[in-house]
Amino acid sequence: MSENGSTAFEHAQGFVQSELHLGIQLGPLETAYQELFADVLSDGVITAEERTQLENAAARLGLDRERLAQLEQAMLSAYEVHHRVRVVEHHRRQSLPPQETTNDDDKVALLLKIRELEARVRELEDEVQRLESNISVEIDVGPLEEVEAPSAADIEGTWRRVRRDPANTDALIALGEALDAAGKRDRRLFVAQALTVLDAAGIHDERWVNEHKDIMPPRPSAGLSQAAWADQLLHPDQEVTTGDIFGVIAPAVLLGKVAALGRDKNLYKPTAEQRQDPALSTISAVRALSWAAAVLGVGVPTVVVDPKCDGQFVFAPAMPPMTLVASGALSGRAQCELAFMAGRHLTMYRAEHYVRALFPSVPDLEDLFLAALTLGNPALPLAADVKQRAVPIAAALEPLLQPKQMDALRAHLLRFVGEGGRTNLQRWGVAVDKTACRAGLLLCGDLITAADLLKAEEGPNGELLRDLIVFATSAAHASLREQLGISLGSPAN
Repeated sequence: MSENGSTAFEHAQGFVQSELHLGIQLGPLETAYQELFADVLSDGVITAEERTQLENAAARLGLDRERLAQLEQAMLSAYEVHHRVRVVEHHRRQSLPPQETTNDDDKVALLLKIRELEARVRELEDEVQRLESNISVEIDVGPLEEVEAPSAADIEGTWRRVRRDPANTDALIALGEALDAAGKRDRRLFVAQALTVLDAAGIHDERWVNEHKDIMPPRPSAGLSQAAWADQLLHPDQEVTTGDIFGVIAPAVLLGKVAALGRDKNLYKPTAEQRQDPALSTISAVRALSWAAAVLGVGVPTVVVDPKCDGQFVFAPAMPPMTLVASGALSGRAQCELAFMAGRHLTMYRAEHYVRALFPSVPDLEDLFLAALTLGNPALPLAADVKQRAVPIAAALEPLLQPKQMDALRAHLLRFVGEGGRTNLQRWGVAVDKTACRAGLLLCGDLITAADLLKAEEGPNGELLRDLIVFATSAAHASLREQLGISLGSPAN
């Protein structure tokens, strides 16, 4: 196990947590019923006795019967699509009398409605900011002649040379000189780190790195806003509408994945001893997840420690979502390494990314995306072979989607068509991976640490590392660090 993490992964005093964005979980009582139903469904037959047990369980849990019917239909569809059979039920489900509604129920319903409206207002505000951010024109005329006092335009012109070729050490050296002259210390530090990563650091760069080297992750004073995610952290190739479409179907996709694993007896079931309370754990890797989640605005998943599992932080499809803290994160890891890994991992728990965590292959993503488009518009003209792939998946997802989710799906489809009706899921998936690495860098605060981890994964000069050099030396990264209160010169530093 890693060293005691009781003094690591802390936020600055007065830390303002990011607004929560995760929206892929079912309630704990629904989860309990889902597990019961998965066990019943495992042999493809629902007996009269099993149906009675399910009805009694629903009554004891006090669950909404219409919602449970939708959960069951989604799981039935997933089972039938996978096995190409019809599930046999020997006892038809009896219609149950509606549950009595009390004044307290009315209050709860009203509060839920208010929260839905508030969430919708926040979504609209984010959409307005996103649209405003897209109204821009960039003219790149290449490097201009150097002047004695570099202006912001000169700095950005030099940085665009880095963007075109992140391994261009001459461009990085010129950018470092311009930042030195402009007094932009925080951004200058990451240029020095980039040159170190490329084995091209001069004496001045080495001094920057050594003077500001820290074995502990930064202590943010604020979390990352949703506007900052969209405007400054998101990779440019990550098409927003594509992610929005995946985000709507993510809960249904997760349930289908869990049902399939449960059916095949492959669902991961941790022991009570393996489960961790991130708020109380002294294991550094577990504390890193809780700390990173607060900064990124992502809900903390169920955390399970499994030293026998290979990897670092591993996704385990479950209801609610589960992360396995594996052998690669439990020993021999520096705190900054854990910060990068935790930030990268938790980024995939955002609703628009989670489908890729469950199904990383491009063909699977294509089938799910086509199914989502079919749900948004059943009359969508599709080739026969495409429809044959998409329609069964759509049928499995549809019962779990609420009316408001279907409305959102239709709205996203209209926007998708309005934007040209085209997407490249290979490029989108790679962009999601780059966004996750950017989040990891933001949390670890050290490009050299991030580069060492990526080199072990993709070799030197890999695509993820090249993008991280571009991002680390950008004005957007410097702005994000300032917003989190972790830039050079901030009170916490």
